[in-house]
Parts: sequence; structure tokens; C-alpha cells
Amino acid sequence: MNTTVDTKSVASEAAVARGGQAPNFDRLAKLYFWMELVTFGPLLSRCREAFLSELRSVRRAVVLGDGDGRFTSELLRANSQVRIDAVDASPAMLDALLARAGQNAARVSAHCVDARDWQPANPPYDLIVSHFFLDCLTTEEIRALAVKLHGAVLPSAKWIVSDFAIPNDWFGRWLAHPLVWLLYRAFGVLTGLKIRGLPDHQAALRNAGFSLTRRHTWLCGLLVSEIWRPQGVELR
Repeated sequence: MNTTVDTKSVASEAAVARGGQAPNFDRLAKLYFWMELVTFGPLLSRCREAFLSELRSVRRAVVLGDGDGRFTSELLRANSQVRIDAVDASPAMLDALLARAGQNAARVSAHCVDARDWQPANPPYDLIVSHFFLDCLTTEEIRALAVKLHGAVLPSAKWIVSDFAIPNDWFGRWLAHPLVWLLYRAFGVLTGLKIRGLPDHQAALRNAGFSLTRRHTWLCGLLVSEIWRPQGVELR
């Protein structure tokens, strides 16, 4: 069944929910790799690259908040044809991403803008990527972003999402929840991030017309990587 979504209304609701500016990740650009290595070792990289081998036929991608660009550089190496719009509010992170892309940087268009305000520059896309990025937004902001992107993708497009999750079991209650709480507090101090809990990205994406088709988990469900596909949503 088709669902009609008023994009102007969604954007307005998200703006009201925002209540602040984008966090500043510039100071983490040179530390990001080491912070990740110390806390989770290679596991976050495994999440990001879980579906990389399936992306060799992609031609137009938008990558949201890839930090220092480790996934972007791997995608460029794995796929010699793909062209990427890299969206990040941090100039330092975008500089790191382009440097890491090396000789493939010519296939990257960098957009230094808050993803909540960005307008798709080169649609239609056949790939959206958001690795450990949606957890910096509220559920309503994710929905608004997803509605906007739904109108900018091909029917066969994939949205790759990697993020944290809190399992509904003893591990979630006693280990995952406190760890996620500590991560939010640390990033709040370091970047000014105002979010203090995981958004419901699954509900937001479903509400915007995307359907979950694949899912991998690590660390008893604390880390997830997913593939979402657009469904029949009529945007107006």
C-alpha cells in the first residue's frame, strides 16, 4: 500500500525537534582512528565493510558522516566506477576523508553541510551509506532525512546502515546500555552532541518508506549492519 508523505511538514517537524546546532567533530579528526581502535578494535570496520563486496555495481552514492573516510576509501578501491557525494558538517573530517581517498579523490564531491539541511546534489542515487551516523540524530530527524532521500534514489537502491543497538536481554541491560550511555556522554563533552540516547532508526526508516532486507550483528547485538531498500512511497 502506498503512503503519502508531506516532505515540507516532515522537515518543519524535524527543525522544531532539533533545538540546536550540529555538533563539532573537527577536534576528533586526527584522533578518530585511535579512539575507535582502543574501544572496539576492528569490529566497527567489520560493520562498515559487511556488505562492501556487494557494491561493485553501484554508480552513484551518497555517504553521510563517514568520519575520516575509511569506508569511502574502501568503496572507491572496490568499485572503480562509483562517484560519491560525501556529506559531513566537519571540514576537518572531510579533509581527512579526501586525503584518505588519495588518487581516487577526484570521484568524490565533498559537501560541508549538516546532513539535515543538505539537498541531494546528484540524484538519482543507487546507494546511501550511513555508518555510525544516525545515532547523532533524533528519530524525527532521521525520518525527515529518509523522506528527503527517498525522493532521490532509484527503485533498486540500497541504504547501508551501521550503528549501535541495545539488545532486549541481560547483555543489553547490564552491559550495552551503560556502554552506550558512556559513549554519548563522552561525545557530548568532546563535540557538543546533545543527543543522549539511541534513536529508533528502524521506525524512522520504515515510516519514510524503506524496508529492512538484511541484518548482521556483532558483540551480542551491540553492533549492527543493515541493508534497507526503498518501497512504494509517493512523495509530494
